[in-house]
Amino acid sequence: MINTRMVDGVHRPKSETKYTQEELLVMKTQDIGYVLQKLQSEKKKIDLLSSALHLLDNQPPNKHVHFAEDREEAREIKSRPSQNSKPVFEDVPKRIKKKMAASYKELEERKKRVQELEKLYNDMSLQKELQKPGRKRKLREDEVLDPSSRPVYKWRAERKR
Repeated sequence: MINTRMVDGVHRPKSETKYTQEELLVMKTQDIGYVLQKLQSEKKKIDLLSSALHLLDNQPPNKHVHFAEDREEAREIKSRPSQNSKPVFEDVPKRIKKKMAASYKELEERKKRVQELEKLYNDMSLQKELQKPGRKRKLREDEVLDPSSRPVYKWRAERKR
């Protein structure tokens, strides 16, 4: 009740707090720091998860080289079964397959979240830079070297004393 007053029988706030440009800049910096921290922790979790999964579905190609005297010997070598074949994952129990599928799904979701956080971080840092003092202008489409959907800004060169 201290921060409100009665106007025509309705509680109204006395006044809203107005922040200065410096205070707004500090708050934006803290927000950017939080987003950056979450981005880094998500990247670390993705690395740990992908190293734990070993990406079993993507088997590296066999790079063993066989030498043959003629085409008949080459066909014979190709038709022979390899001695050191990799284990086949078809006889894996159903519950383990289910856990692997859930882990891959989690990995994809985390990758998507990292992309969203990177986009958010870039947008927030651009907004913070735009709040800083200095003359800047938005470049026209014909001035931009790499056309993209995002706006491109150019700051006027300022002499540092």
